[in-house]
Amino acid sequence: MFKPVSVLRNLSSDAELALAKACCAGEREAQFRLFEQYKRTMFGICLRFMDNRLDAEDLLQEGFVNVFKDICKFSGKGSLEGWIRTIFTRAAIDQLKAKNKILKTIELQQDIEPMILDSDLNNPNDAEELIIMLQKLPSGFRTVLNLYVLEDMSHDQIAKELGIAVSTSRSQLTRAKEFLKKMMLKSMLLI
Repeated sequence: MFKPVSVLRNLSSDAELALAKACCAGEREAQFRLFEQYKRTMFGICLRFMDNRLDAEDLLQEGFVNVFKDICKFSGKGSLEGWIRTIFTRAAIDQLKAKNKILKTIELQQDIEPMILDSDLNNPNDAEELIIMLQKLPSGFRTVLNLYVLEDMSHDQIAKELGIAVSTSRSQLTRAKEFLKKMMLKSMLLI
């Protein structure tokens, strides 16, 4: 029998593996527990990659479908959350590629003159405000920024994953940061 969801917040690696095995065996209660355990974190990832809440909700559903389809592949090496996060990141990239949003915006954004600001990228105090700002970024900018900064991928990995040049990944990251700085500066001036 599994512990209530509130107790599952910090699962040990043995508990994570047991939960994954129970999900693999088709135990509905375990699947519900896994969903409840990780839905908020994964929805945050979905919101970061998609440009609106509806697409993020679709990605959340697709991501968990993929998690439960592949849960038997979880070996217990590394954290379950990290494994799930990887599935969601790949699902986001696949969804953006399917909508042709990444490559079109990266190609279009090559001609955008970067706006150079001297200030460092500051985090807004409000996480919701940051999500809203990320969603306003052009898709190519947002995707590279998410993969590099938040998913800790190298430019080589991003280039391979997105089918772009390494130099394009670097320039998209620079432009994304500049675009985000501009939005944050505007936001601060409006307060």
